[in-house]
Amino acid sequence: MPSLTTPPDMNIYRVMYRTTCFIIFAGILFSCENNSNTTSGTIAETPKEMQEKAANLIRDIIEKAEAAEGPLKDLAPALRQLAVAKALYREKNFTPVWSYEEKWLPAADSLFYSIEKAQLYGLFPEDYHLEQVKELRNKFAADSLGKADRKDALLWSKADVLLSDAFVQIVKDVKLGRLPNDSITLRKDTAIGNDFYKQQFVILEKGGSITAILESLEPVHSGYHLLKSGIPQFLQNANYRAYTFVPSPAKNAAGYTSSLQKRLFEGGYIAYDSIRADSAQLAEAIKKFQKEKGITVDGRAGEGTLRMLNSSDREKFIRIAINLDRYKMLPEKMPSQYIWVNASANHLEVIDGDEVKLSSKVICGKAKTRTPVLSSAITSIITYPQWVPPPSIVTKEILPAVKKNPGYLARKGFSLVNSKGEEVDPYSVDWSKYSKGIPYKVVQGSGDANALGIIKFVFDNKYSVYLHDTNQRYLFANSMRSLSHGCVRVQEWEKLAWYMLQNDSLKARGGNYTRIDSVKTWLANKYKRNIPLKNKLPVFIRYITCEGKNGTIVFYDDVYAEDKELREKFFASK
Repeated sequence: MPSLTTPPDMNIYRVMYRTTCFIIFAGILFSCENNSNTTSGTIAETPKEMQEKAANLIRDIIEKAEAAEGPLKDLAPALRQLAVAKALYREKNFTPVWSYEEKWLPAADSLFYSIEKAQLYGLFPEDYHLEQVKELRNKFAADSLGKADRKDALLWSKADVLLSDAFVQIVKDVKLGRLPNDSITLRKDTAIGNDFYKQQFVILEKGGSITAILESLEPVHSGYHLLKSGIPQFLQNANYRAYTFVPSPAKNAAGYTSSLQKRLFEGGYIAYDSIRADSAQLAEAIKKFQKEKGITVDGRAGEGTLRMLNSSDREKFIRIAINLDRYKMLPEKMPSQYIWVNASANHLEVIDGDEVKLSSKVICGKAKTRTPVLSSAITSIITYPQWVPPPSIVTKEILPAVKKNPGYLARKGFSLVNSKGEEVDPYSVDWSKYSKGIPYKVVQGSGDANALGIIKFVFDNKYSVYLHDTNQRYLFANSMRSLSHGCVRVQEWEKLAWYMLQNDSLKARGGNYTRIDSVKTWLANKYKRNIPLKNKLPVFIRYITCEGKNGTIVFYDDVYAEDKELREKFFASK
C-alpha cells in the first residue's frame, strides 16, 4: 500500500531511481570485471607460465597487428618488418626471442645498446623503436621486486616483437641501405629473403654478438669505412643549432637580404643584424664564410654558397647517411683494379688492390649538364681525337650561336658535315628552319685547341661522355670545378695513360713491353691514333658528397641537388 504521508507519484519516482542506480552499478561492476579479467589474463604467476603466456600473446600480437585490430593495433604502423618477423617466430613456435622467464637475454641488451648507438652506422635510433623499447625496459627494471609490470606477459611480448622488428630492420639497413635500386646498381643481392634473416638469428642463438653481425654486413669499400670512421668526431663536435634559412633571391627577393645578414651574424661572419649592412659589408662577410668553407671567394652568395649557408649539422648527418647508403649500392666485391671518379669532389683515383696508384683533379659537369653516375670499362685510348658534340650541346649552345653568326663554327674549329660525309659551308644553310636539331654533324678537328685536348679515354655508355684532356687546363686551379658539359676532364691524363698502357701490356704479354714510346711519338707528331686495350679497365663514376679523411669528414657541394632530392623523398621525417 502507498504510504499515507507520501504522495503516490513520489513512490514511482523512488522506484525508477533505485532501478537506474542498479543498472549503473551493474554496468560498472561488469566493466571492472572485464578489466580485471584482461589484466589477470596476461599476468604470469610463475616464470614458466610467463613463457607459455608470452608465446600465445606474441602470436596474437602479430595476427592483430597484421589486421590492425585489437588493443595493440597501434603497433601495426610501427612494425615495418612484420612479415619477416612472423616467419621467424613461426619457426620458434612463437616463443620469445629476446627474453626467457621474466629476464632479458644478453642479446636483447646488446641490440638495445646497438640501437642507442645507431648513428655510428649512419642510422637513426628512432627507426628501431628506441623509445618504446626503452620505456618497457625501464618498467621491467623498476619492477625488479616482482611488481605487476614485470609479471605482465603482454608487456614482455610487446617488447619481444618490437626488438625482433628492430633487428630485422637494422640488418636490412646496414646491408642494403635505404635508397632504391637504380639502373647502375651492381649488387646481386638487392633483395634478401627470410632465410637470410633466419641465419642472422641463428648466429645470435649460438652466441654471436650484434656488433659482429652488423660489421659482417657492411660494405667492404674503403670509402665507406673512412666515412664511417669520421662519424664519432662529427657527432662529438656537432652543433644542432637551427640557423636562419636564406631563400633564393629569385624566389624571395624581399626576405633574401635580411635573412642573409641574420645567417651571417649567427655564424659570426658579421658583427650585427639589428642595423642593416650595406653591400660592401655583406660581401666581406660572405668572403669570410667562403674562405672558411674552401670555396671560391668572390663575395657573392651564389647557388653554391647558399647551399652551404643552409647546411646545418643535422642536415650534414643526413647527408652522411645518404652517402653511406650509396656505397652499399656498389658490388659486394670490387674489381682488383679500377678507376674511381667522384663527380662531387671532382677527383679521380686509380685503385689497385688496396692501394691508390694514381690520383688526379678532374673537372666534371655543371649543374645543368651533370656528369652521369655510371659503371663501364675503358676500352681504348685515342690520341689527338676529334670531338663530335652530342645533340644536346648542338641544340642548346651551337645552334643559337650559329643562327647569330655562321662564322661561329670556324672560330671554334668546327666543321659541318652532311649525311654523305661531305663538308658543308655554314653560310649556305638556312638556319632559321631549325630549332630542335640540325640534319648535320658538327665536328671539331684534332689539335691543341680541341675541347678534348690531345687524348681521350673511351668507354661504352649511353650518355656520350668519356675521360679526356682539355684545352682549358688553367681551370684545374679552381676550387669549384663543376664546369664541363658532362665529360670528365683529367688533369693527370698523361700519368693515367702511361699507367693503363703499361698495365695492359704487362697483362697481355707477361713481360715489360709497353706501347708508351709509340704513344709519345704520336703525341709529339700530333697523330690521331686509336689504341685498343686488350684488358678493359673498369671505371666507376659516382656522386659522393662527403668523404672520410684522417678521422674527419669532408663535405662537398651538392651541386646536382641529388642529396636534397633523396633527403626529401626518403628522409623527410628526420
